[in-house]
Amino acid sequence: MNVGLRAALSGMLAATAFLSHAAIAADSAATAAAPQVAVAEPVGPANAEHGKAISYTCLGCHGIKGYRNAYPNYRVPKLQGQHPEYIVAALKEYRAGERSHPTMHAQAQSLSDQDMVDIAAYFAGSPVTAAAGAAPAAAPQAASLCVACHGPDGIGITPMYPTLSGQHEDYLQRALHDYKYGGRKNPIMGTFASQLSDKQIELLAAYYAGRKPSLSEPDRPYTSLGIKGR
Repeated sequence: MNVGLRAALSGMLAATAFLSHAAIAADSAATAAAPQVAVAEPVGPANAEHGKAISYTCLGCHGIKGYRNAYPNYRVPKLQGQHPEYIVAALKEYRAGERSHPTMHAQAQSLSDQDMVDIAAYFAGSPVTAAAGAAPAAAPQAASLCVACHGPDGIGITPMYPTLSGQHEDYLQRALHDYKYGGRKNPIMGTFASQLSDKQIELLAAYYAGRKPSLSEPDRPYTSLGIKGR
């Protein structure tokens, strides 16, 4: 091989090696810069017994009938009879900061998706269902849009929509105010609540709080605070 051809071949090999290293470096940089997509953790069937076992902190509020949030002051929500799927969705919103409540945010951050499913199954029990043949009550005008998701009797029409029937009136008021003023991030509820006056919020909360069949607060003697007589 003559000197000129050898020099040309060496130059081609050097250029190829340089381009190869440059391509690898560019690919590595692009990979590092690409946003990391969270991979959803696998979730198995709900295990209410496990939910009970890990719910000891939850029971400090939700295991006591009539327990009130300190500030702002309102009763914590009834959970028995609620759709467990909705409870899971709510916990994920607290974890993501889409609902403003420091205590619930801290609690939800400590839970895995499976923990949430199990806790929801424990607290929800058997979801309430509409009473067959029950005549709908006279709803306030502002409720005309609510029935599309929450039904005429306050029972969510799908598992992802919360049941409102028999929920604490002051809790419902607080939830609507949070949607109205941005404490809860939900485009549908935010748009709806932003159009409500304080009086309409009061009427809606009173209406759904009075519906039957109702969500409930069971006796939970799982902690000393839930034992009767203490």
